[in-house]
Amino acid sequence: MKILKASVNDAGEILCLQKAAFMSEAELYGNYNIEPLKQTIEEIKKQFESYVFLKAVSEENIIGTVRAFEKGGTCYIGKLAVSPLHRNKGIATLLMKEIEKYFKCKRFELFTGVKSERNMHLYEKLGFSVFKKEQKGCGGGVEIAYMEKSV
Repeated sequence: MKILKASVNDAGEILCLQKAAFMSEAELYGNYNIEPLKQTIEEIKKQFESYVFLKAVSEENIIGTVRAFEKGGTCYIGKLAVSPLHRNKGIATLLMKEIEKYFKCKRFELFTGVKSERNMHLYEKLGFSVFKKEQKGCGGGVEIAYMEKSV
């Protein structure tokens, strides 16, 4: 498996992976109206203009992805996704470490749903801590934990 910078040509495969990966989040919350499931190929292609996308590749297939951008000295990380068939193999950890190396910022920020214990555990293990919680609409109300890491 390799971690590589993705290109806009990977957008379709990234979108398919994202939808497969975030289905478990939708099931957890009983809410299939979450943004990662609604995002379109056009929206992802547009994000390539301002985000850096990394991909985990195994046997020519994208099995994991993460995206981020830097603003005001903070790296904002989003949509960490690993194929359901490849979870619990350290891929998410590798993607997170690589995105942190890529940006070399002093502060990193991300968010996840508070019921997503697996995600919360991963981010805490990587040095992130919750600094704010907020209710998000998403068509059914999901409590979001905003997490940060300073280096």
